[in-house]
Amino acid sequence: MLASKLDSALFAGQQALTLRAYRQQVLAGNIANADTPHYQARDFDFATTLKDALAGRGEGNLNLVTTSERHFQGTADSGPVRLMYRQTSQASADGNTVDMDVEQANFAENAIFYEAGMSFLSSKVKTLLAALQP
Repeated sequence: MLASKLDSALFAGQQALTLRAYRQQVLAGNIANADTPHYQARDFDFATTLKDALAGRGEGNLNLVTTSERHFQGTADSGPVRLMYRQTSQASADGNTVDMDVEQANFAENAIFYEAGMSFLSSKVKTLLAALQP
């Protein structure tokens, strides 16, 4: 019972940090491919994705099909979000849509939000631990 209350108290923060970490990977991939011809920059709407994850409507996992009773049941991770292509104001001559100024600004902003989320979650854990002390 105590574990489920702790889990529910920290669930939103954990979901937010997971999505922030994933977005950081997506943005880093965009930056890394800034010079790749025809690369299309990707991103996702963080607020909508977090709302869906908290409501249980996330992309989740796909069940694997088994062809034998000796196969293990498992899941294939379909990714935590649905990535979309970023709309660009001006594509480069080689078809690449990465705008380094936009990507770096989004990367820095996301890193700040991730650190703030870590601080908030850490503070919440300390508060819960203090409440458990006799």
